[in-house]
Amino acid sequence: MGRGEGQVGSSFITTVTERCRMCYTCVRECPVKAIRITDGQAKVIGERCIACGNCVRICSQNAKLLRSTMDEVWTLLRSGQPVAACVAPSFPAEFADLRYEKLVGALRELGFAQVVEVSFGADLVAREYARLFEQDDGRRYISTTCPAIVRYVERHSPELVGSLAPIVSPMVAMSRALRKIHGDDLRIVFIGPCVAKKLEATDPELGGEIDGVLMFPELRQMWNEAGVDVERATPSEFDPPHGGVGGLFPVSRGILQAANLHEDLMTGEVVATGGRNHMVEAIKEFGSGDLGARLLEVLCCDGCISGPGMSSQLTLFHRRRHVRTYVVDRMEHLDRERWAADMERFDSLDLHREYQAHDQRMATPAPGELEHIMHRMGKYKPSDELNCGACGYETCLEHASAIHMNLAECEMCLPNTIDQLRLAIKEVEASHGQLAETQEALVHSEKLASMGQLAAGIAHEVNNPLGVVLMYSHLMLNECERSSAMHEDLVMIAEQADRCKRIVSGLLHFARQNKVDRASHDLPKLVEHALRTMAVPENVVVTIDDRMADPIADIDRDQIIQVLTNLVSNAAGAMPDGGTITIRTSDEADRVRFAVQDAGTGITPENLKKIFDPFFTTKPMGMGTGLGLAVTYGIVKMHSGDIQVESQADPACGPTGTTFTVTLPRRE
Repeated sequence: MGRGEGQVGSSFITTVTERCRMCYTCVRECPVKAIRITDGQAKVIGERCIACGNCVRICSQNAKLLRSTMDEVWTLLRSGQPVAACVAPSFPAEFADLRYEKLVGALRELGFAQVVEVSFGADLVAREYARLFEQDDGRRYISTTCPAIVRYVERHSPELVGSLAPIVSPMVAMSRALRKIHGDDLRIVFIGPCVAKKLEATDPELGGEIDGVLMFPELRQMWNEAGVDVERATPSEFDPPHGGVGGLFPVSRGILQAANLHEDLMTGEVVATGGRNHMVEAIKEFGSGDLGARLLEVLCCDGCISGPGMSSQLTLFHRRRHVRTYVVDRMEHLDRERWAADMERFDSLDLHREYQAHDQRMATPAPGELEHIMHRMGKYKPSDELNCGACGYETCLEHASAIHMNLAECEMCLPNTIDQLRLAIKEVEASHGQLAETQEALVHSEKLASMGQLAAGIAHEVNNPLGVVLMYSHLMLNECERSSAMHEDLVMIAEQADRCKRIVSGLLHFARQNKVDRASHDLPKLVEHALRTMAVPENVVVTIDDRMADPIADIDRDQIIQVLTNLVSNAAGAMPDGGTITIRTSDEADRVRFAVQDAGTGITPENLKKIFDPFFTTKPMGMGTGLGLAVTYGIVKMHSGDIQVESQADPACGPTGTTFTVTLPRRE
């Protein structure tokens, strides 16, 4: 296994991008926020990582993967050098249904020359803590049995490096004891549940005292690869030296019992805690002096038996029971005289170590920078700060600070993302409505263009022969006696020819609506003028409701008169029994509007979609060409305006009637 800090980083803990679901659980569970979110993907920042393994343990999608060290261990086993397996005292919780003799036998079948319990190294470390506590020199210490805690202090509370107990971990203590027994040629592999042990083994301060680290799942995989049947392995005993109460180390407060130290609530000299939240709070209070303890025994997990390298599905307290039961059984059969002799043998063993600060703290952003980021997240006032934790950070301010440090993204804020999504949906709906209107207008425009071409063709092909028919029919009619049998037929021919002429004339007029000759006109006066030129039925009354603040608009006078004429004629035709037509004029700063409202029979919903189609009419045969509203629509669109219609044709739902509203830009 390589040495140095190069092991730390994205190459050690990687993210399987196709599995990462942007749940930010790893951000929430990381005590040092060593997770950077980039394009929705969570990546571990090696320099900040303390290797607690929380991100691996809690990822339900298995998107976090640890770099395997099995190849390095296989290389050691095949090297021909003697290799010792140092088994962490948490193994009874991992292999709860396996006798320890089978475990030892299966390890020997893999090729390990020595199989020892790290619990003896824990006994040695516990004695050092007892001696340290007895010195009573006024110094305060943070225990260093947990390598993740050591990395936390070195990187995120570097001012407390001097308070780290200068004592190696049980793993390193066991390694030094074995090399004293078997010499420096012995290769040593630690087997346990801790991710941080892999990084501790590469720590330059330890000089390569550990040659390899396996977590329990990796050991199981190596057995499978080697074809080792653990249940049928030849039972074997652990090699000496054998451990004692140090077997309780993987359980919270186990070190205190092994060192015969007590967390006396009356004196408060010793404080023990563990877990993601408590360890950060305890170290913070230790640094401020508020803790008031001489020794802080703190673990990153709730004991090593709940480390990320545990594959056992047992509950925490069930695991505790298995460790306790194993230690009690071992203590009953322990050769205490030999254990005491071994402890005496290693009384002078150097268990000292040093620590180095690797400050990874980031500068706190200025309030103005935070305010700008908060605004980007949609937080403008304190009530906007929900502190819901969905982003993985406890508060919105922490999230904003993480964004400033390039660790997080604004999109991680779920409430703001939901608000943005709602806004986007509204914009899409509005855009969809505009698209539908544009599509409808395009359809009408295509129809109008087609009708324009058709009208031009009809005018060219029909107008001349139609003129001949009209001329000769009227000549014959003038020469024919009224008493003649042909007179009525000639009258019919002349009338229908005249009707054809009107249709062709309308088509020609429709086809020639291709430009707008704008000029400034007083719209209400234009309405009055149009009404004076119309033939309105006697039973129909037309009223004008002028509500314009500024009556002047740039419009084509003749074309707008034609629009008014068409709308008023249709309104009058919709009221065969008479009634009132109301023309309302109104305006805005840049638009003018007039509406023609009648109290007629209304337009049915199925016909409402067709009213602007050329040649569509509900009038009886011979009473209309169906071009009036099509021409009206074309004129309004050429003015860059809009025409809307509202109609009620069901008497059961209230008064019937129709309102056409034309909106035009005031200026060109």
